[in-house]
Amino acid sequence: MNETSGQWLGWIGIIAAVIGFFWAPIFLGIVAIVLGLITLATPQKGLAWIAIALGAITLIIIPLIF
Repeated sequence: MNETSGQWLGWIGIIAAVIGFFWAPIFLGIVAIVLGLITLATPQKGLAWIAIALGAITLIIIPLIF
C-alpha cells in the first residue's frame, strides 16, 4: 500500500471515530480500529495510532456514559 492510500484510510478512520462519539459508537468504533490497523501497514503510523486510539475511546467509554 502506498502513502496516499494510508493517509486516506487513516483520515477515514479518524472521521469514523469522531462521528462515533455522537452516533452508533460500537459500530463506528470498530470501523475506526480496523481502519487504523490496516493503516499500520503503510508509512502513516501517526494517523494509524490516532485512529486506533479514538476508535478505542469511542468503543469503550462512550457506551458507558450513555
